[in-house]
Amino acid sequence: MRNIRLGEVLKEYGYITEEQIEQGLQWQKDNPDTKKRFGEILVDLGFVSDDNVLEAMARKLNMEIVDLDRITLDMKAVEMIPKHLAERYNMLAYQADGMDLTVAIDDPLNFYGIEDIRQLTEMNLILVLAPKERIRRAIVQAYSEVTARNALKRASESAAPPVEETGVEEIGVDAPVVDALNKLLIHGYNMGASDIHIEPFEEYVDVRVRVDGVMTETARLASSIQLPLIARIKIMSDMDIAERRLPQDGHFKATIEGKDINARVSIIPTVYGEKAVIRFLFADIAVDHQGQFGMNDANYGKFRKILGAPNGMIYITGPTGSGKTTTLYMVLDEMVTLPINISTIEDPVERNLTGINQMQVNNTAGLTFERGLRALLRQDPDVIMIGETRDAETASIAVRAAITGHVVFSTIHTNDALSAIVRLEDMEIPPYMVASSLAGVVAQRLVRKVCPHCSEEYTATEEECAALGVEAGTKLKRGKGCPVCNQSGYRGRTALHEVVVIDRTIRRMITEGASQADMEEYLREAGLFTSLQEEARECVLEGITTVEEYHKIARYAE
Repeated sequence: MRNIRLGEVLKEYGYITEEQIEQGLQWQKDNPDTKKRFGEILVDLGFVSDDNVLEAMARKLNMEIVDLDRITLDMKAVEMIPKHLAERYNMLAYQADGMDLTVAIDDPLNFYGIEDIRQLTEMNLILVLAPKERIRRAIVQAYSEVTARNALKRASESAAPPVEETGVEEIGVDAPVVDALNKLLIHGYNMGASDIHIEPFEEYVDVRVRVDGVMTETARLASSIQLPLIARIKIMSDMDIAERRLPQDGHFKATIEGKDINARVSIIPTVYGEKAVIRFLFADIAVDHQGQFGMNDANYGKFRKILGAPNGMIYITGPTGSGKTTTLYMVLDEMVTLPINISTIEDPVERNLTGINQMQVNNTAGLTFERGLRALLRQDPDVIMIGETRDAETASIAVRAAITGHVVFSTIHTNDALSAIVRLEDMEIPPYMVASSLAGVVAQRLVRKVCPHCSEEYTATEEECAALGVEAGTKLKRGKGCPVCNQSGYRGRTALHEVVVIDRTIRRMITEGASQADMEEYLREAGLFTSLQEEARECVLEGITTVEEYHKIARYAE
């Protein structure tokens, strides 16, 4: 095995020619300081791909190529190789059985590294091949989970039961608890979590994360850690550490793996202690159709028409966590290039926007949405963004601002776009003022996407065909479940939209008290309306999401 030459192996199986080998050797000679292996040089020169190299070595050495995305990692096996050696040699142990340790590698000719790991573990190594970049990605994910688990375990073991007597200063510098929270944040970030829930119960503390809208348990800790961990979160979030009877809200900023993260924190008292929820507010969320505010072509065209209005209210509606604020930020990011004055009032400010004046609500100091909005109107704004229309007073001020020549963006909690009209009227806004101030409404939902690593095509069942209104034998997609998607079959989410442009006819219908059903009928007859349910159906038929996700959207339409 030690006498194997990669170039000769690739040539033997027809991947490269003798001339290309000579060119690779010449490049290596001309660049004596390079640390690249010969295979990497051939890939960089465009003679072969990484897959070609892997396939050739597998055939020559009769080795198996594994798909790490479809393998469940044994964390005890992972820990048998120290992280720094796993990164240095690009090797990942993922299964231990007696004295056998299965290790994924990308370079079977790295004799020194293989022997180093063999002597360190004192086990029989079963070597399998995997793509270089996939091993690197798996190493980051696996060791992130290992360090998070170990840190939480140390903190749980070191947190003494009589923590009620622990002082603020002692908690603040308690290394195990500080380290535990840091690792918990890093682990949540690496999993792509939107929220981390720390939930106390009688005999333990559960740590769960929300990934793609679904809750997953990641750790179960001793109950003794609950008080010092919550205290640490309060210190970071500038909360009252002594107050344990009332809900508290706060936020903090952190840098995780080189990226700036804002986190919103909510703490409430429960029967067994305080529960904390940490929500990540990412500054660079990946969005499908980024250049179109996450919308498809048809909805983007209608939304552009709304944005063309010289003044008026523009609402983004949907439940908590549906991406409403992200959509508004994308719109404001584009508008900041215009010669206009843009101001916002938010609770909290989720992302700092360059060139935009942002104000954060501070109820303790008396800075409410209403008071802040009144102040903004004296600041000569062209565009105002209100984080959320929560009550009648805020709605009334916003409507009057829209009527008097301002463009006002805001969010509101409704099930669909036309329900925003009913909601405003419930807030005691007269129909004629709703009609004259409203420019458009966008309802938004997020649905999980089929995991691209484990997706498979299948024939829809009779029930699924009936639900979607398609013929028998229709092919759909679903995820089988793999380590990349945590066996869920889903990875990532995409946005669905229901866009309503308020034209003259709709304004007249609002003023005359027409029902929501009548307005929807008019929009459909005019070809101006596609519901969230219809958008979800198209996503299922295109293989983007599943019937399961479609049913979640369809419930809103019932």
